[in-house]
Amino acid sequence: MLKQVVKSDVKSKDYLEKRQLKSGSAGWLLLAGLGVSYVVSGDYSGWNFGLGQGGFGGLLIAAVIVAGMYFALVLGMAEMSSALPAAGGGYTFARRALGPWGGFATGTAILIEYSIAPAAIATFIGGYVQSLGIFGIKDGWWIYLAAYVIFIGVHLSGAGEALKIMFIITAIALVGLLIFAIAAATQFDPANLTNIAPTSAAGASSFLPFGYLGIWSAIPFAIWFFLAVEGVPLAAEETKDPAKNVPRGIIAAIVTLMITCGVVLFLTTGAGGADAMSASSNPLVQALGTSGAAKVVNYIGLAGLIASFFSIIYAYSRQLFALSRAGYLPKTLSLTNRRKAPMLALIVPGIIGFILSLTGQGALLLNMAVFGAALSYVLMMVSHIVLRLREPNMERPYRTPGGIATTGFALVVAVLAVIATFLVDTTAALWCVAVFAAFMAYFGLYSRHHLVAGSPDEEFAALARAEEELG
Repeated sequence: MLKQVVKSDVKSKDYLEKRQLKSGSAGWLLLAGLGVSYVVSGDYSGWNFGLGQGGFGGLLIAAVIVAGMYFALVLGMAEMSSALPAAGGGYTFARRALGPWGGFATGTAILIEYSIAPAAIATFIGGYVQSLGIFGIKDGWWIYLAAYVIFIGVHLSGAGEALKIMFIITAIALVGLLIFAIAAATQFDPANLTNIAPTSAAGASSFLPFGYLGIWSAIPFAIWFFLAVEGVPLAAEETKDPAKNVPRGIIAAIVTLMITCGVVLFLTTGAGGADAMSASSNPLVQALGTSGAAKVVNYIGLAGLIASFFSIIYAYSRQLFALSRAGYLPKTLSLTNRRKAPMLALIVPGIIGFILSLTGQGALLLNMAVFGAALSYVLMMVSHIVLRLREPNMERPYRTPGGIATTGFALVVAVLAVIATFLVDTTAALWCVAVFAAFMAYFGLYSRHHLVAGSPDEEFAALARAEEELG
């Protein structure tokens, strides 16, 4: 019996040694940069399609509601990440609170978000490169392929190097937004904000041309201003003092993004006009016209798109790594190379994302990514509330101001956001439901019987059970 236990321990140790990330690669500043990097492309393109759903007024109200949701969401995640620092992020929190089914459901929703978002961003990168005429490229698929190959290759070199490169690119993207703001302020005309003709919808006006329902329909596009900032906790295992630095980093990131959201929404629409911006693939540049600043912003805008593309690759690889290491998905996907980078967890979703990018449907892919994100927010906020109620004495180095009232607000808005994705594109949302159901079927029929007890996420759950039995 003793020999069997020793053999099992050795096997478990060998298994985990092949699945290790490089610890201590980031402090709170790099994490804040990572959080902004995930999202900054949303300032450059994608959000503006919401003008075609709700007009300026509808998108503005949606953005205020969504910003509040994200701020509450981040405060809740800051608490959970300080208490449960692991590469699984939201999946780790839900695993502790909701059990293996809830944990896998959350991880799957996050994986849908992070696998599809780079495909949407790749189509926007293609639009920027073609508009700039770089290397005379006209066919988008070459751009998509090059983006995936180059940036997955950089990630394979190690987390520390990748995070530093991301930080530099993100800083350049923020400089681009500053240049845009200065130039757009000189062209701002309040009349441009409301130049979409009102429809016959209930509550329609120049401020809300698509009526009250337009506010709801604009929510998925308002989410694009903040989508993926919740991925900061995925870097927990590669962070110095994660209990302290992850909360600092994610809160600094959301504050920065709330500022850029307001600046971009008002100045882009006011300079370029709501009607013209509602269908633009390059809204900031189009808003500036043919000025010299427009050319500068066009080139720097490409850096912003690359920053988010680059960083979300990091996010999907860590989420897939954590689910695979714990046995929820095929275990080979969590193997790491000599630089402690998860090889297949980087490559496999990249191949899937590249195939999706070939559709060229950026707005559709955006809505699919938002569906996965909003569903994960619902499950993560439920997790926070459950942990507060069931485990009030859990060690929490950081505690959410307002407690479950704060995360309860985020939960309500997240539920509305899930429903809103069906209002915008029912087909895209139903495809996501089908993929989600297939993952859950795989778990129910196979992987739940093959979980790895020694993985960090399962150990957190085992510790909770032991404490509950002692209590």
